[in-house]
Amino acid sequence: MSTGRAAQRAGRRTPGPGGAAGRPNVWAARSPCDPRCVAADAARVPAARALRRTAAFGAVVAGAFADSGRLGDPEVLRARAQDVLDALGVTLDRRGGALSAPGPTGTLIVANHISWLDIVALLAVEPVTMLAKRQVGQWPLVGTLVRRAGTLFIDRDSLRELPATVARIAGLLRAGRSVMVFPQGVTWCQGTGGPFRRATFQAALDAGAPVRPVTLDYFQRRRPTTVAAFVGDDDFAGSLRRVVRAADLSVRVTVHGAVLPVPGTDDRRGLAARARAAVAGAPGFATPVPRAHGPGAHGPGARETGAFGPAFPAVVPPAGR
Repeated sequence: MSTGRAAQRAGRRTPGPGGAAGRPNVWAARSPCDPRCVAADAARVPAARALRRTAAFGAVVAGAFADSGRLGDPEVLRARAQDVLDALGVTLDRRGGALSAPGPTGTLIVANHISWLDIVALLAVEPVTMLAKRQVGQWPLVGTLVRRAGTLFIDRDSLRELPATVARIAGLLRAGRSVMVFPQGVTWCQGTGGPFRRATFQAALDAGAPVRPVTLDYFQRRRPTTVAAFVGDDDFAGSLRRVVRAADLSVRVTVHGAVLPVPGTDDRRGLAARARAAVAGAPGFATPVPRAHGPGAHGPGARETGAFGPAFPAVVPPAGR
């Protein structure tokens, strides 16, 4: 395999629900989404502007590598993440308060998962420790950002890693550090499809830590879009090209009220269900009749519309792009 091809594969989705061996495990997740879900008719910027964005993104990548020793500083990391959004012409629409809830412990932050841009947007809101699959650490720039943020990398196909991972998350929460997870375990093209995997919620119960639900949505010209989705067999380079070309793209980060575990009452199943209800319950969420994508198209309810959440907007437009 050529080096370029290998680099592309590094940014692709993990194997199917059974992993390499074909056996299901608690990390396994399935999504009906694939590159056919991505908006082919999305509004585009002129070619000259796309080239400027590409050059700006390259400059941010070079700057991040040159400054990598300082990315452990949360404010530097936050600024670099915002630089990525600015370079790509993506507006950050932040709604709600901080990701971390006040208190003696850290916060388990849980969000729906649509794109590699999810990570960048969340780091631009508040740098926290991420839980991510190992391949994310190999993605261009995003991998550098998340490694410097102290990301916990996991092998989703290794059941043996699960207890140790949960224990590490609980330890970080007890020490006052917040941890971000994507409990769907796989990307969906839009909304909050699929169940929340329950394992990481045990860490919140063990640490007595609050859970912060967060809803992520992408818009073009104030309408929901799938152009930023990173799904199925998609590769990082192809996804980056779509984002660079997209006109008026914004990512909305809606921060909901903290879900507090009830001692002696909550188990991880109940806590996961309460958190998912909060994420999916953002105003405007609904289950539409899905679009057809040919063979293998989504079944009913596989995809949900975006949230048009209310108040507390803090819109950060891209800087001059």
